[in-house]
Amino acid sequence: MLLSRPDVPRPSVAARDKARRLLEASLGPSKVLVERDACERFVRDESEAEGVIPDAVVLASSTDDIQKALGAAREAEVPITPRAGGTGRTGGAVPVGGGIVLAISGTNQLKDVDLREGIAVVEPGLILKSLHDAVEREGWFYPPDPNSLSSCCLGGNVAENAGGPRAFKYGVTRDYVLGMTALLIGGQRLQVGRRTLKGVTGYDVTALLVGSEGTLAVFGDITLKLIRKPESVTTLLALFPDVRASTRCVAEMTSAGVTARCIEFFDGSTLNAMRAAGNPIDARAGSLLLIEVDGSARDCEVAAERVGMACEAAQALEVLVAQDAGQRERLWAARREMSHAVRKLTRRKLSEDVVVPRQCIATLLERVAASCEKHRVRSLTYGHAGDGNLHVNFLWDTDDEMPGVDLAIGDLFREVVALGGTLSGEHGIGVLKAPYLPLEQSPELIALQKDLKRLFDPSGLLNPGKIFPGGAHQAC
Repeated sequence: MLLSRPDVPRPSVAARDKARRLLEASLGPSKVLVERDACERFVRDESEAEGVIPDAVVLASSTDDIQKALGAAREAEVPITPRAGGTGRTGGAVPVGGGIVLAISGTNQLKDVDLREGIAVVEPGLILKSLHDAVEREGWFYPPDPNSLSSCCLGGNVAENAGGPRAFKYGVTRDYVLGMTALLIGGQRLQVGRRTLKGVTGYDVTALLVGSEGTLAVFGDITLKLIRKPESVTTLLALFPDVRASTRCVAEMTSAGVTARCIEFFDGSTLNAMRAAGNPIDARAGSLLLIEVDGSARDCEVAAERVGMACEAAQALEVLVAQDAGQRERLWAARREMSHAVRKLTRRKLSEDVVVPRQCIATLLERVAASCEKHRVRSLTYGHAGDGNLHVNFLWDTDDEMPGVDLAIGDLFREVVALGGTLSGEHGIGVLKAPYLPLEQSPELIALQKDLKRLFDPSGLLNPGKIFPGGAHQAC
């Protein structure tokens, strides 16, 4: 089940040829790739999901290009898979039925920053870090910060409802999307949402489209809410003897009313990976918390004192406070490079982004350890302890290890649901988690969502094979 591909049939040769002709006629040959070698670059994302080499790739540079590509896909009746930065972890941008890949990374303009209203209008291919840098120069702040911020695109962030370390205090992408241009299969263009900070007109279609993983619409311009940039930031690193101690510290902080900007968690196996990558971490440490507070200088001072007290109550081995921006950046650099450090330990890995109540973190990790021992699977865990969002990584080198990995992943999801958690906090369902959706959601709820999918996309052509178990959306 781990790397199984949904049963999405490839379009006929005649349909593929028709799609190519329509695309080249409406967009011009320079924006349409059809050679196998060129198209092969778009068959994967950052997950282990298996795709099919697309028959054509559209290099969109405008909303009009996106609209034309969706029109051609509908007329030729071929599947079309939207793709932004290709940094997804569940196969959301993988073309499981071939057809067309709609690459929107060329739509990358920051179109407006309204400093009076605190909003930004972006094209979907804009790199997240570019938005961060632009608005922070003006004293504003866009909080969502997934780890891939230097390479992920805002259209993909909106499609997956991306989060990141700062979500504990500031929320996720959905909390900052005010409106958008939504392009439906066939090319119909809708303006949904608003440009004001408040508004309750009709159904909240904007919120529905955020996190829909490219299965309902493709985005044109996106209107985002900004907030004022915090005056000061203080970063602390705390080492603990084990996971139980670090999770006690999290409980102590939240009980004391500390609203941390983020609380990043690392288990013992993750610390070993960091040591192997050259980070000098005390050998006594079996867990680590990277904690950040922000606000006024006085707010940070008070919050840091409370964090220190919580660490002391949880019997931390050591607490370090970054003394300047350079030290703070060095502390965060190891976190941002975590996935790459783990990659050096193994040929293949899969990172699951489950969420459980904070008080259940240690319990879940104990159950994961027992499952991995039973199935002879290697794993390590890091993530966002403030909101219980953990990245449980399964590691393997050879194909004969995959059955054990598959069993361990199934155990993980069942334990998460049993503890009152959810299958995904920020990566989405995509291809890889679709078979497990019924563990969390009832048949009636899944059926209702499939009905919504049919309303937006009657022929099941837009990003088929994603989210729902059971193959192509045409079979819904």
